[in-house]
Amino acid sequence: MEEILNHTIHEHLKNLREKKYSVKEYITACLQQAERYKDYFIFINLNAEKILKNAEESDQRYQKKENRSLEGIPVAIKDNICEEDEYVTCASKILQNFISPYSATVIKKLKEQGAVLFGRTNMDEFAMGSSTENSAFQITKNPLDPERVPGGSSGGSAAAVAAKITPTSLGSDTGGSIRQPAAFCGIYGLKPTYGRVSRYGLVAFASSLDQIGPFARTIDDIALIFSIIQGYDPKDSTSHPKSKELEVDPNPLPFNKNEIKKLKIGIYFPKEGEEGFDDIIIKTCNQFQYNLEKQGFRLEPIESSLWKYSIAIYYILATAEASSNLARYDGIRYGYRSQNAKNLLDVYIRSRTEGFGNEVKRRILLGTYVLSSGYYEAFYHKAQKARKKIREEYKEFFKTYDFILMPTTPTIPFKIGEKVNDPISMYKSDILTISTNLGGIPSLNIPLISEYSQFPVGIQIKSNHFEENKIFRLAKTFETFGWIKT
Repeated sequence: MEEILNHTIHEHLKNLREKKYSVKEYITACLQQAERYKDYFIFINLNAEKILKNAEESDQRYQKKENRSLEGIPVAIKDNICEEDEYVTCASKILQNFISPYSATVIKKLKEQGAVLFGRTNMDEFAMGSSTENSAFQITKNPLDPERVPGGSSGGSAAAVAAKITPTSLGSDTGGSIRQPAAFCGIYGLKPTYGRVSRYGLVAFASSLDQIGPFARTIDDIALIFSIIQGYDPKDSTSHPKSKELEVDPNPLPFNKNEIKKLKIGIYFPKEGEEGFDDIIIKTCNQFQYNLEKQGFRLEPIESSLWKYSIAIYYILATAEASSNLARYDGIRYGYRSQNAKNLLDVYIRSRTEGFGNEVKRRILLGTYVLSSGYYEAFYHKAQKARKKIREEYKEFFKTYDFILMPTTPTIPFKIGEKVNDPISMYKSDILTISTNLGGIPSLNIPLISEYSQFPVGIQIKSNHFEENKIFRLAKTFETFGWIKT
């Protein structure tokens, strides 16, 4: 049954309907693949008994011909998305024994369409990190090279798809946490428009930046999953009302030659010798630009006066929101409580000191500082103004351009342990992804085949707010040209 793990979601649905194999047989193959990759520490929790039970129920629905859009399809879930009666740890000691009393909206939508939820994937603690080395439980390895990181913070979700354990998974993206691991693992990863996918049931890191999105190995599968999880949700105060009107084509068509000639694309590719970029990234971008021009795409280099400030802006705003959001983990209501506390103040201090990891503590301290009296105006308020300028700049870009293309990461996947003691270097790995979250626009990582590297090189396709369908069509076009690893 190993060969069936190569199939797309669309192929699985066809084969399951035609009874070429059962859901249980397929899910069993996925569990066997997970066992082969157990030393890669992709999952925090994988309940095989429950998964097989759900597979059997799905088979019964196929027998009754009650099949739905994702009937029998396994979907791995990042461990910061709540599912009722499941452990939701956020890869943190402070939530190690927390069982969610409710399900996120995206979980309900997947279940309504017959998906088989397949385990809880490892991540950087509370989604704070770029390598999945900040988990309190284990370090996930990259399926393309076990000596390298899978990216973060959704490293487990990306690795599950790259290892062909599941055809798709969900992650969350606050500053690049879907696109960067997608780039490192050589798969697709979508950061939707802010407000397009419900955040209800997503454990908050930075509420004004977080977005749930899918991973997959083909653009058709990305579009299908996105069509199911997107939409307006009254339970989420940040859900955008425009999502009520929008539909997603789960089978995007490529642009034809006449349409290609009419497109105008802004490109932001690194120059030869540019500091901070691997030669592999630079050479692959140059080759990609040549291929695009050869196919008739109109390209124009663009420059931003603001993107270079995006890390500074992000680490003020995101840490400030994290400081506020993580105040609820106090050892009183739920989560870890220190056994060494002598009084109430001691409960707070010791529980948080023992329960949070170093990176989370670092960001809470920074966030508390920028919100403190005397520094709020100088840092947080100014960063809010700067974010507004980035959003306005993107709007201006998209008055001229249909898309923006740029690399997803400045380097290929780095080795485990290489940057763990250098937080600034780690933060810089998100330098190309953060401005997208600040602008609230959609962005898709595509795994571009590179003749210069064993790893695919991640390229981002960005477009204006709510234009995910356009992005899918461009990615489909690139697939038809044979440029994408699938």
